[in-house]
Amino acid sequence: MAYASTTPVIHADDQTRASFLVRVYQHLGLAVAAFIAFETLLFVSGLAEGLYNFLFSGRGFAWLLILGAFMIVGNIATRSAHNLESVGTQYAGLFGMAAIESLIFAPFLYRVFNAPGAGGSLAVGSAAAVTAVGFGGLTVIGLITRKDLSFLRPLIMWGSFVAIGLILAAVLFGFQLGVVFTIAMIGLAGASILYQTQAIMRTYPEWAYVGAAVSLFASLMMLFWYVLRLFSRR
Repeated sequence: MAYASTTPVIHADDQTRASFLVRVYQHLGLAVAAFIAFETLLFVSGLAEGLYNFLFSGRGFAWLLILGAFMIVGNIATRSAHNLESVGTQYAGLFGMAAIESLIFAPFLYRVFNAPGAGGSLAVGSAAAVTAVGFGGLTVIGLITRKDLSFLRPLIMWGSFVAIGLILAAVLFGFQLGVVFTIAMIGLAGASILYQTQAIMRTYPEWAYVGAAVSLFASLMMLFWYVLRLFSRR
């Protein structure tokens, strides 16, 4: 399948831009629904408990293994979602990213749901609500602001490398990353959502809505992870 133009959608007419955004957020919703479906399957099958026992049994290097796998497979899924020749490959990338995220979240969610007391479900629900409201607000700002947010890109890249280094150090040397780190990562995820919301209009052609949805989905799940981490500390 060949596409006629790679011109960013921002140069198209209003109707084309609106149609592009509708498709992007429809596919973002599809990715979230797929994540929930995969997560449910992991819990029902008992795999979530197995992953929890494996990762939280004192074997810190297991986290390095799963983080490494996430980076590699996530990169493959993202590339697939941006494949210009095959719509099927794009959707495989979308669902592949949802499956990877569900594997990453499964042991953490199992831990939160099975925390002492009845606060686990409340923490998850509260984190999901705050994430949804935050994502919605950032999306509106990213779409209506006239300010060029491209300056955020190097800051996001630098912050991501620092965060990966701190996570690796925490796993290797056994120290905890506290509340300040969690809040900083929420800020980083928010900056990423702002930048990507504007970038999809300025860099993506009108047929690349699946790839745009994958980019936003990754940042949305990062925001949810750290908001949930903050709520679960209570």
